[in-house]
Amino acid sequence: MSEAPQALADLREEIDAVDAELVALLARRLDVVHRVLAVKQEHGIPALLPDRVEDVVARVTAQAEARGVPPDLAETLWRRLIEWTVAYEEERLG
Repeated sequence: MSEAPQALADLREEIDAVDAELVALLARRLDVVHRVLAVKQEHGIPALLPDRVEDVVARVTAQAEARGVPPDLAETLWRRLIEWTVAYEEERLG
């Protein structure tokens, strides 16, 4: 029983490391979003492109399923991420 707390602490450290990687990937994604914004501003493209949203969600859920990740988890996360990104872009596009 005394090994359980240490095992849990070790796993929590591993989760913390994965979380740090996810934050780094979000920062990388946001850098790309800034470049997308520049192109959208230059060409008058709206923030929300519904067909693109559905393409992204379909691709990500398929990738998730192939890797053993529940597709509904991936869909929920990506739809929220896209929702935030569209709002962020709309605010900057005016």
